[in-house]
Amino acid sequence: MKSFKAAAAALCMAAAPAAAQSASAPSAPSAPLPRPKLVVVVSIDQFSSDLFAQYRQHFTGGLKRLSDGVVFPSGYQGHAATETCPGHSTILTGSRPSRTGIIANAWFNLGLEREDKEVYCSEDPRVPGSSSDKYTVSTYHLKVPAMGDLMKRATPASRVAVVAGKDRSAIMMGGYKPDQRWWRAGTDFTSHEGAAPTPAVTAANRAMAEALARPSAALPLPAICTARSRAVPTAQSGPIVGDGRFAREAGDGRAFTASPEYDRAVLGLAGGLRKEMRLGEGAATDLLVVGLSATDYVGHSYGTQGSEMCIQLLELDRSLGAFFDALDKTGIDYLVALTSDHGGLDIPERHGAHAVPAAARVAAELAPSAMDKDLRAKLGLDTQLIHGGGAFGDFYVARSLTPRQRAQVLAEAVAAYRAHPQVEAVFTHDALAAAPSPSGPPDEWSLIERARASFDPERSGDFIVLLRPSVMPIAKPGRGYTATHGSAWDYDRRVPILFWRKGLRGFEQPSAVETADIMPTLAAQIGLAIAPGSIDGRCLDLDEGPETSCR
Repeated sequence: MKSFKAAAAALCMAAAPAAAQSASAPSAPSAPLPRPKLVVVVSIDQFSSDLFAQYRQHFTGGLKRLSDGVVFPSGYQGHAATETCPGHSTILTGSRPSRTGIIANAWFNLGLEREDKEVYCSEDPRVPGSSSDKYTVSTYHLKVPAMGDLMKRATPASRVAVVAGKDRSAIMMGGYKPDQRWWRAGTDFTSHEGAAPTPAVTAANRAMAEALARPSAALPLPAICTARSRAVPTAQSGPIVGDGRFAREAGDGRAFTASPEYDRAVLGLAGGLRKEMRLGEGAATDLLVVGLSATDYVGHSYGTQGSEMCIQLLELDRSLGAFFDALDKTGIDYLVALTSDHGGLDIPERHGAHAVPAAARVAAELAPSAMDKDLRAKLGLDTQLIHGGGAFGDFYVARSLTPRQRAQVLAEAVAAYRAHPQVEAVFTHDALAAAPSPSGPPDEWSLIERARASFDPERSGDFIVLLRPSVMPIAKPGRGYTATHGSAWDYDRRVPILFWRKGLRGFEQPSAVETADIMPTLAAQIGLAIAPGSIDGRCLDLDEGPETSCR
């Protein structure tokens, strides 16, 4: 990759005396690195570029190692629906949600022959008795293959293993048929493929059960976290957050998932599967996918700017350091890519005190049930008129209405949402269908382009609502749910993209890129061909010198 700095240096050398040029001549470019034996892809749920920048100088372990590699600090989940499922669907498919079909964590299918019309992104609705909260985990809704699928098609000897804290992370990054796929469900790691636990999984489940059975004392408060440790009451008698240190009682599974312990458990199983499957030791390149969820649970539970997030990120840095150190000892040539599915917004009670006066919790009247009640009264219709999962995102007009009634409800609902002071924009299904797919740098996309990147004509709503910046779409906070993400704004869209490999010269590129670029970048590193026009991403050149790694 040629840079302005390199070009300037070349001009200076051309003007210098021959002896000086000889003394300072750069060494010959090193030979291209061979294909790695193992690719490790790590997603840290809710790890925004803002958090990466805030704590980067304090990392000393695994995140420090990756920070010295090839760094794209302005990676983008370019779409508007910045939730876990769509975000993870971009990372190893090379495609935006508009192509993957994963438009949100959940959407509505009003034609479903079941009472529950909401559809979870990782469920198979064909299974009898399935619902959005009691479901059989499946890749049914994913419309495109993931990198592991393409690897195994091209080279059947390649092996793919996936370990994650959430089923939707494991499904969307793992693709259709990895060799092993495990995520935590209840108290154990489980797999939807119906496989019996391997010895590594059994050991990981035992270790996690033993950890859960013990109470956990408060972790030490690092000096850099002291200034961030301040108790903040949340609205409507919600929990007090901001000065926690992860003390928990024995058996408290919710507190366990929202703590550094959870990431250690997932990394422990990832390391165990690597060893058990001998990933990186065969003739073909293997893939290990790791989805770390604790940062997301911490962000939801406590917000992003208290002692809890500070301790979480420092502990995660140490845990990743130990994971990579163990990989180093194997002697395997491995390549790491690390990113996130989305960012996050801090609680408005603290955000407002941190120079964001517009920070607020969403108004109760924007909830689908409240809006539906108002529309019924206004239009004189005695049936549910709109369906939605929250105060923003996709909304669906009832199919039981006549065409004239549906048009009237759509017009009234769109007008009501557009008139609300907490709403930034409302786009109809027809407007999004007519809009072209976005192109160019994702930081320059308009709001309708961001929404278009999340739009699927078969699954998206009759209209989509985008809230104003710094409006927290949680009206009433509770334990484990004080803050969230999902907006079209950069605090939710911007995530770091980091690559590291022994022998790979590091550099930093601040220009905006997409998480959809990760898969084609990795594919180029391992010689995996990608069919033209089959993805949205592009290969990022990881060669710091005049050559290119995108062949």
